[in-house]
Parts: sequence; C-alpha cells; structure tokens
Amino acid sequence: MAQLSRDSEAFGPLMTLEQAGERVAALVAPVAREETVALAEADGRVLARDVVAPLDLPPFANSAVDGYAVRFDDLAVAGPTRLTVAGRVAAGADAGGVTTQGVAVRVFTGAPLPPAADTVFMQEDVGLEDGFALLPPGLARSANARPAGEDIAQGAIAVTAGRRLRPQDLALLSALGFTQLAVRRRPRVAVFSTGDELTEPGLPLAPAAIYDANRALLRSMVARAGAEVVDLGILRDERGSLAMRLAEAARGCDLVLTSGGVSTGEEDHVKAAVEQVGELDFWRIGIKPGRPVALGRIGTTPFIGLPGNPVAVFVTFAFVARALIARLAGTPYARPMALPVRLGFAYRKKEGRREYVRVSLDAGADGVMVARKHPQDGAGVLTSLTRTDGLVELAEDLTVIGEGAVVPFLAYELLVG
Repeated sequence: MAQLSRDSEAFGPLMTLEQAGERVAALVAPVAREETVALAEADGRVLARDVVAPLDLPPFANSAVDGYAVRFDDLAVAGPTRLTVAGRVAAGADAGGVTTQGVAVRVFTGAPLPPAADTVFMQEDVGLEDGFALLPPGLARSANARPAGEDIAQGAIAVTAGRRLRPQDLALLSALGFTQLAVRRRPRVAVFSTGDELTEPGLPLAPAAIYDANRALLRSMVARAGAEVVDLGILRDERGSLAMRLAEAARGCDLVLTSGGVSTGEEDHVKAAVEQVGELDFWRIGIKPGRPVALGRIGTTPFIGLPGNPVAVFVTFAFVARALIARLAGTPYARPMALPVRLGFAYRKKEGRREYVRVSLDAGADGVMVARKHPQDGAGVLTSLTRTDGLVELAEDLTVIGEGAVVPFLAYELLVG
C-alpha cells in the first residue's frame, strides 16, 4: 500500500465511498478457514460451499388444497363432470395403490397425488350427491397440483457459497434434510477506543473525562455485521504503547478497528502509531460526518481507524467498515437499498462531499413520507441517532437542496445489519 502522511484533501480530491469500496475489495482477502456448524446455529453465518439439493422439493407430486384429485383426461369436454368418489388420501398417507381412472379421490393439502391424477378441484367448488362428485367445467390441467421438484430439483444449487444465511435459507436447507453446514470462520475484529479523556462506564468520572460510548457502539455493529468481537479496551494517547498494542492485536485478529486519533491534531497519535508498525493506504473520504478514516495494514492484518465522534463512528462504520468485514467474511457486500422520501426542510452543503443528514419520518398530507431534520446535527450528539429514524443521503454534486426535493433515505435498521 502507498503510505499517506499528509492531508489528501489538500493534495487532491477526496475519495468517494465507491472508490473506498473498490480499494477494500482489492486489498482485503476473505478469511480462508472453514468450520462445520449445526443448521440450528447457522443463522447469520457465511456459507463456505455451494449446497446442492439431494432430492426434489417437494419429493412427490401433492395437492395444494383440500379437494378432489382427478385425471384431467377424465373430465367432460364441455359442461360439468360427474365422477364417483373412490378413495381418500391424507397428508402423510401412501397413495400408491389408489385407483384414479374414471374416479375422483378425496385429498387434503400436502397429500400425495394418486398415480395418474394431475388436477385437483377445491372442495368448495365441488358438489356431492349420492357418492358422486359434481365437478364444474373450466378448470385447467394441473390446477392445484404441485409437481415433484416444483420448488427445487434434485441436483440444483439450493444456496450458493458466500451467502450470509438468513432464516429463509435455513428453512430451505432444513426441508432438504440438512443438519450441518460448512461455513466460513467468523472474522475476529479487535475493537479499541483511543483517548486520554475516556473512562470505562462504571468507574468514577474524573474532571474533564467522559465515558467511552464508541466501543459499545462498535461492539454491537461488529457483531451485527457477522464478526467476532475482541474488545481490547481503551488506548491512551502515547505513541509507543499505541504501536505495541496495535501490533499485538494484529497478530491475533483478522481486523483491527479503532475510533479516534486519526485526524491531524497534535494529540491524534493513532495514525503515526500505525505507520510505525505498518502502513496506511488512505485516510480522507468525502463524506460528512466522518471524513477522517484510515485504512491500512499492521503486518498482514487490515486496520481501520474511524473518527472519534460517535455519530461519525456510526456513519463511517456503516459505509466503510461493514464493507470490509463482509469482504473478510467471504460474502458480497450489498449496499442497503435507499427509499425515496420528500425533504421537509431546505439544506445547503459543500460540493464534492456526500452528506448524511439525520432525520425523522412522518407521513405528509398526500401519504408520501416526509423527512424532518433533527435540530442538533453535531457529530458528537448521540441523541441525534436515538431520536431519529435514519439518514438522508445528499450527493456530492448538490449544493442547495430545496424543501420538497425527493432524496434517498436509509433506515438505521438497514445500516446496522
């Protein structure tokens, strides 16, 4: 990586989020190790290998409704059909010996279709008279019948490698009979906060000290991103000890993640400490809040240094660190899908910088959702995150955005996994 030690804003354009994502993909390799877990414990894990369906799903033709199964060729060409009701098949029963030629068979939802039966009339459409079923005209061949393999055919790929498994994936794999899955090992992420002013919650608070909020935020966001958290506490602003502890963390983890100390102030030592034991690739991204972000390596272990203010930590983790953790986990990073909302305020911003504004939503008179800006927009105001619904995204080329403009909205639930 190229080592940067000067403010790249002063020496060239800021990096976009898209450019940052491209560098992440080029510079970070997935964790290679696999492990086997029970299907019941696989939610949120990344599948290591394609899973091939060992059987058809459903494994046999069956009825989609409660009703009467017939052979379509036994139905009258025009007008209703009158067939003897001969036999009854419930879900879980064996239909192999049930006769279907010229008769109707009573079936229930999920019951196997008798041999040659290919069409099912819903029970509410059928009249019964002295042991006969009166079947109305107009039903199409194969109606209400589920063929074997309708969901997935034997030999087809059921779930592809690299998928972060969801409840619906586990339902499919369970239906195919799997009890264990090969998954990638979770990335181990070392989490630090930095700063002499920070105090662990629960300890007495000294004058000019504050309790550490960033680690609580990052621990939760790292876990929701699918990684294992290694909480290494608070790093003090002393370059030698910073470098030593960063190097130690890098030896046992797949990613080192810090907050604070990556700006250009005289007391911001993390950047210099990383350059002492590793190298930095970039550290200025054109977003607000959160421009000072460092990406580098300590040995072979990637390093991300996020800003110190908690709102900036939230934003930069959501748009930069999550992509890197996804890459380490071996799963494609999918940027959250934004929804259009209407601005309930006017806004001015600098050109060349993407801004994320904290907003609450309410329904306008016409039913369209309207975004209301939080009155306090400082990067250190935690309640601006807890008392709003998400972020509106204002593109780099915008400078003046009028009230009523339609802009993309990202809900917090999408940004934290």
